[in-house]
Amino acid sequence: MTTPRTQAARRMRMAELLAERSIRSQGELRQALAEEGFPVTQATVSRDLVDLGATKSLDADGRPQYVLRTEVGIEPIADSTRLARAMHELAVSAAHSGPIVVVRTPPGAAQYLASVIDRSGWDAVLGTVAGDDTVLMVTAEPDVAPIVVDEVLAMAEGRAVGSSTDSIEEEQ
Repeated sequence: MTTPRTQAARRMRMAELLAERSIRSQGELRQALAEEGFPVTQATVSRDLVDLGATKSLDADGRPQYVLRTEVGIEPIADSTRLARAMHELAVSAAHSGPIVVVRTPPGAAQYLASVIDRSGWDAVLGTVAGDDTVLMVTAEPDVAPIVVDEVLAMAEGRAVGSSTDSIEEEQ
């Protein structure tokens, strides 16, 4: 199988390397990537590690190594403030059909919003698919979709989820 030399492919391989073996430094990771046809700078490795959510943790011998957040029992980024702000700024409308929630955005904003949703750790959402101005959110159960729509609309209107008195605009 041939792998394209794209950012996504590089990051996927980085995650695999971190899961497969002990990587103790950015230089070591940079060398491993270069050996696999991904020549990168130290700055790129550093940015990729942050974006992957990698952290340093001690191995069984007490030596530091890079690990992915999920490997050390840390949940995905649960940043409800970031999610609420993104919904407030970008969600134009929301509706559902079965387990699918459709969120409309201004042109060009759907992929960013989908990424924020994916990184938020929102348990009710299994994943997203984004076009140019539409985000499809797949919910865990069909009966959860109307609740997700209500939460999206609350965030879009600047209300904290579950509270009609809290406002995102008050935080700004």
